[in-house]
Amino acid sequence: MSATSRQAWRAGSKPSQSSQSLYRIEITFDDNRKLADVLGEFDVNLALIENRLGLRAVVHGNVIVLDGEKDACLQGKTVLETLYGRAKGDGTLSQGDVDGAIRHLTGGPGSGGSGLAVAQPVPNVGELKTRKRTIVARTPAQSNYIKALQSREMVFGTGPAGTGKTYLAVAHAAGCLERGEVDRLVLSRPAVEAGERLGFLPGDMKEKVDPYLRPLYDALYDVLPAEKVERGLETKSIEIAPLAFMRGRTLAHSIVILDEAQNCTVMQMKMFLTRLGEGSRMIITGDPSQIDLPAGQHSGLADALGVLDGVEGIAHIAFTRADVIRHPLVGRIIEAYETKR
Repeated sequence: MSATSRQAWRAGSKPSQSSQSLYRIEITFDDNRKLADVLGEFDVNLALIENRLGLRAVVHGNVIVLDGEKDACLQGKTVLETLYGRAKGDGTLSQGDVDGAIRHLTGGPGSGGSGLAVAQPVPNVGELKTRKRTIVARTPAQSNYIKALQSREMVFGTGPAGTGKTYLAVAHAAGCLERGEVDRLVLSRPAVEAGERLGFLPGDMKEKVDPYLRPLYDALYDVLPAEKVERGLETKSIEIAPLAFMRGRTLAHSIVILDEAQNCTVMQMKMFLTRLGEGSRMIITGDPSQIDLPAGQHSGLADALGVLDGVEGIAHIAFTRADVIRHPLVGRIIEAYETKR
């Protein structure tokens, strides 16, 4: 098999029609152990870079040789050097980290050589630090979202499932609580807005709403030690506050997350947003394509985005299916629903 055909086979694309377009770069790394972290077990991370950028990579000790289109090779060099820098800092790297570096460089999955063609660090990557881990944005939209969370008092994150909007909101809130920037972390969701729904479930208030807030709990336990979460729930520094019981409250020195906000009514959303007190921040997340309100009721999330457009201190980050970071099939499922309905 020729070098061009082998490259195309490894990248899952057709061979280039002109051998003159091939380019070669050699990259030398000074720490073989950190390079092994970058490459992954059985070079799985390197294979992902090959497939996504359409190039061929060969490892010789601490040297990696890249062959392919010039732009792809330059992008590959940038990705490898960026990941190597992260490996020297935090150690372990996952395929998600590799995918994120590529997305930041090329502008999204499958962009090929349409992104940057210069050997410099992957730009504009947002980070969140918690006690258990450092979370690095995996798409440009996630970077914009993290930066908005760090700089604005109220942030709306909207988009399809699997884009990380809820997880990043919880990670940011947990970090703020740990650093003492706020006194409380308040979690709310409108799926239990009607009293009769709560009444059908056994147990106290926490036990009634727990099933609805499970995605928020999962994210909390992922970024904080379990004993920290349990202690926070006991001392009320982490509070579960069903939307139905927010009326009349003023939430001061708190960071408040409203999840599944597309299922708020217009009046509920207005009521929630006006709970913001001194020294507090709010994060509102939702998927406008999955509204479960009864027929005839308008989504408070959609209404708020229109009413508050341009208001100082408020940011809105809109995710798309290109930002899905779950299994690749999730992105294709969302695309199918969007295009065939």
